Amino acid sequence: MKKVYRVTGLMSGSSMDGVDLACCDLSWEDHRWNYHILEAETFPYEDELLGKLEQACNWDMEMIRKLDLELGFHYAGLLNEFHRKSGLLPEFIASHGHTILHDPQRSLTYQAGNGRIMAQETGLMVINDFRSEDVAQGGEGAPLVPLGDRMLFPQYEGCLNLGGFANISFTNSKGQLIAYDLSPANMALNRVAALEGLTFDLDGKMARSGKVQQELFDQLNRLEYYSETGPKSLGREWFLQNFLPIIQQNKLDTPDLMATVLEHIAFQISRGIHKAGVQSLLLSGGGVLNQTLVERLKKLSGASLVIPEEKLIHYKEALIFALLGTLKFRGEINCLASVTGGRKDLSAGTIYNI
Repeated sequence: MKKVYRVTGLMSGSSMDGVDLACCDLSWEDHRWNYHILEAETFPYEDELLGKLEQACNWDMEMIRKLDLELGFHYAGLLNEFHRKSGLLPEFIASHGHTILHDPQRSLTYQAGNGRIMAQETGLMVINDFRSEDVAQGGEGAPLVPLGDRMLFPQYEGCLNLGGFANISFTNSKGQLIAYDLSPANMALNRVAALEGLTFDLDGKMARSGKVQQELFDQLNRLEYYSETGPKSLGREWFLQNFLPIIQQNKLDTPDLMATVLEHIAFQISRGIHKAGVQSLLLSGGGVLNQTLVERLKKLSGASLVIPEEKLIHYKEALIFALLGTLKFRGEINCLASVTGGRKDLSAGTIYNI
């Protein structure tokens, strides 16, 4: 029997380019999930709130909790506007929120965007906080999207997301779903673009105009994270403490710096593709629009990299969190220990009823 759930997924990624909302119909029929993205929109952060998100990982918990409340009201306002404009009303909202802290080694993860306030202000059930239960049981709490990759896109050997960080998901020879972060992506590229007053490197033109500086390229590749085995995940704290200081210490012209950082990213991602042993990957995330990055990935990896229609490029993560929320609503597994390294599979998330 076919069962359809109408859910709005909310995603705020580490690249901090805005809040992605996607109202989706998710249907369970013949032992598989199907999806239809009905309407989707990205709401950019205003400068004041963006500044808070950039600095919040350095704040104390009292200030972070205040930001959690502020984001709850902010997200609720966006959701109400989105639903009014689209004329769509979901059964519930599944919110990833925005990751303020993510340091599983210290049992820390915090996705801001208060679920109780969102439920109160929208009049809809809200499911959020998908990561903390897994971190509490010794897992990475990330990545969570791979389960959705396998359920919604089984025709591909793997999925590669080029967001603030690049992450891969695939099924290994034992039939286990494996996924982990490979390297920074847009978070690093956008930081370099900002040196020229840009928010991003349009089509990768700046990178294409520069030359790779071997010494910096080698230094970045020696970062300890790349020699670690999975499960593993990256957070903004790692980027600020380990990656950013290296690129700030150099004396390169910006185009050469951009070319070197992009080549490093393409090298680490391609290394991960080779290690996974996959030949067909579905791409998603804003980095797909960087033509230079995609060209280098195709060249270095030799894999077939499939670029989907535009909605899926930008809203796949919001769609998948809608699915993860649906699985939680049904009391089913939505967090795999084989991916996160936790002790057991979980039906993770917190449900807030109005």
